[in-house]
Amino acid sequence: MFEGFRTRYVETGEASVFVRYGGDGPPVVLLHGHPRTSATWHRVAPLLVDRGFTVVCPDLRGYGRSRGPAPAPDHSAHSKRAVAADVVAVMRALGHERFALVGHDRGAAVAFRLVLDHPGAVERVALIDGLPLSEHLARITPEFATQWWHWFFFAQPDTPERVINADPDAWYRGDPRVMGQENHDEFREATRDPEVVRAMLEDYRAGLTVDRRHEEEDRAAGTRVRCPALILWSLRDDLEQLYGDPVRIWRDWATDVRGHGVDSGHHVAEEAPQDLAAALADFFAG
Repeated sequence: MFEGFRTRYVETGEASVFVRYGGDGPPVVLLHGHPRTSATWHRVAPLLVDRGFTVVCPDLRGYGRSRGPAPAPDHSAHSKRAVAADVVAVMRALGHERFALVGHDRGAAVAFRLVLDHPGAVERVALIDGLPLSEHLARITPEFATQWWHWFFFAQPDTPERVINADPDAWYRGDPRVMGQENHDEFREATRDPEVVRAMLEDYRAGLTVDRRHEEEDRAAGTRVRCPALILWSLRDDLEQLYGDPVRIWRDWATDVRGHGVDSGHHVAEEAPQDLAAALADFFAG
């Protein structure tokens, strides 16, 4: 994976962030979702390099090989605000003050927070398979609670750790034929690590508490995404089924927004890399 890319750890003050980076051109950051690592981009990143971009793929705080502080009682140590600050610090360490930004799933929540907290750092943002966390929570229905029940299970103290760590391979299923063997191996190693599992759960606990409050404060203050935003979603996932057109919802938060669905299951970077890379490259070149 990632032939021609370099790797390093960047110390951000609170976290040690593992990052892959390669290419030569305008910088693009790719943020993965749960329970993946930066390796989920192994098919997309080279395609973007071929299109003339520098591509940076970090493991989010606590995921994969990145490590952050111990969980805080209010979950702020794993808030999207803290993780977004990690990403800005990584990019500055690599020499990039401004960059394009992509986030998938939980990475989309981090990307959204980064654009709100650091608007001068982001030229364009692509948000994949996600809405603002507060929008999800404001739209809870029996269908949402049934299909996304894990959000609320993960928020419980201690019990999720005991359940998942008893048999992480059964809980976190992945197919190496779809993912690619090396990507699968990296994902499997991470999900077998109780420290990683704890951090991933803290991500969700923060989402229902401190992250939701931050978004509600932004909404009350009228804070919006000012840079161009591309909204993408997997047509064989349930985002559109639950909410209708995601672009319509994002227009309440973003000034310049457009988007469309991609013929894929949820892990679009692994299942439809050509289509995803083309959509991203065209948007960032425009």
